[in-house]
Amino acid sequence: MRAIPALFATLLVASAAAADSTEWTVDASHSNVGFSVSHLVVSKVKGRFKEVTGKAMLDEADPTKSVVNVTIPVSSISTDDEKRDAHLKSADFFDAANFPSIVFHSTKIARAGDQKFKVAGELTIHGVTKSVTLDGKLSKPIKSPWGKDVRGVEISGKINRSDYGLSWNKTLDGGGVVVGNEVTLDIAVELNK
Repeated sequence: MRAIPALFATLLVASAAAADSTEWTVDASHSNVGFSVSHLVVSKVKGRFKEVTGKAMLDEADPTKSVVNVTIPVSSISTDDEKRDAHLKSADFFDAANFPSIVFHSTKIARAGDQKFKVAGELTIHGVTKSVTLDGKLSKPIKSPWGKDVRGVEISGKINRSDYGLSWNKTLDGGGVVVGNEVTLDIAVELNK
């Protein structure tokens, strides 16, 4: 019997939190989901995902109570090389046919300075979900010339691709491997209300 009042209290708190939050939507045409990874141990290959959708429930009074959800279609990957992009979409890497989306859901947001935050969450790639913590920066809202409330979000961090089953590689004769394991994320997203 105690479960029913506890459930009611949880729903009440969640409803109150939602009432203090405002929904913002990712503007894909003004957003960039970029990444870079070591190639042949001597350089870096940069790429991006051309499509992204998502929503953020932002609490203006206390941004640490905000929630972010983002989905990225794997098929939108671009490294400016069609052959490489096809390889990245294949079963050797992302296996887009079986795992068509990359998904991020925030679980905790903590302050890390003025308009800066540590954003912890669950990142799912290639059917594998891992906890990650990324560095985030949230701009203050402005009014666009078209009357919309707009703000920017910058996210950066590093992940290990092999943690997500993206382990294809070849060893080089002189030592090292073709593709590094550490992937640097560099994401700039525009949000509209």
